Amino acid sequence: MTNSPTAPPPGAAGSTFALGGDAQVARVGYGTMRLTDHPGIPPSEAIIWEPPRNRAGAVAVLRRAVELGVRLVDTADSYAFGAVEEIVAEALHPYADGVVVATKAGLTRPGPGKWVPVGHPAYLRQQAELSLRRLRTDCIDLFQLHRVDARVPLADQVGALKELQDEGKVRHIGLSEVSVGQLREAREIATIASVQNLYNLATRHHEAVLDHTAAEGIAFLPYFPMAVGELAAPGGPVAEVAAELGATPAQTALAWLLHRAPNVLPIPGTTSLDHLAENVAALDLVLSDEQFARLSAIGG
Repeated sequence: MTNSPTAPPPGAAGSTFALGGDAQVARVGYGTMRLTDHPGIPPSEAIIWEPPRNRAGAVAVLRRAVELGVRLVDTADSYAFGAVEEIVAEALHPYADGVVVATKAGLTRPGPGKWVPVGHPAYLRQQAELSLRRLRTDCIDLFQLHRVDARVPLADQVGALKELQDEGKVRHIGLSEVSVGQLREAREIATIASVQNLYNLATRHHEAVLDHTAAEGIAFLPYFPMAVGELAAPGGPVAEVAAELGATPAQTALAWLLHRAPNVLPIPGTTSLDHLAENVAALDLVLSDEQFARLSAIGG
């Protein structure tokens, strides 16, 4: 890619990770899901359905993220039917050297609040071509299978991504919401650079997957990284540790993830410039082993 962005800000040791072995990124990225807008409809029913009404604001947040040192921007073709990919390109193209844009395919949106996996190789190839066009690039830095389609052999789904990689249209391949067994099966077909699973201080049913990726040097991208719920309530353990650190509960939740394993790359999303800066600043927080253990004991 082109241009040279502002250098990543200094942070604690281990503040970067070589995604795929060659894409050095700051360990706090930016997830674009929150850029979508769904006015008047409960998020549980129509989340990620419409493009943002404040398009200029979305562009500003993305540009500021890169200025603050974010090098991993995560999106998907299913976020407002590709509109978010277009906004990423509007904000960041031509992409600066070192900026990794990740997208996903394999989930369709037949209606508000509905997500249906489709892993047919022809469909995945079609979506890759559309993402290439919307992102204004000839190679997707990280192309992720958004969900495994149980109706299609996993080998066929990952094989489609491998073909795209062999053609030079995909740099690295990732998976989302997979088990250790599925990851192992996929790695028999292609090199897997990342896994994106639901994981945070309060939701930890993917501990085995995280541990496996850490041992194998595969990036682990926890989505909904700050969904800690009542754990962050005033007087609660997250708030207590946050006070000790002089940080916010959200920053503390991110710091816990960063401490959990060196391959963890949280991708928090926001539409607020202030919250964006707050999230990125979590890279500078260092939990003591005692604080980490105290927080670990309360979640899951």
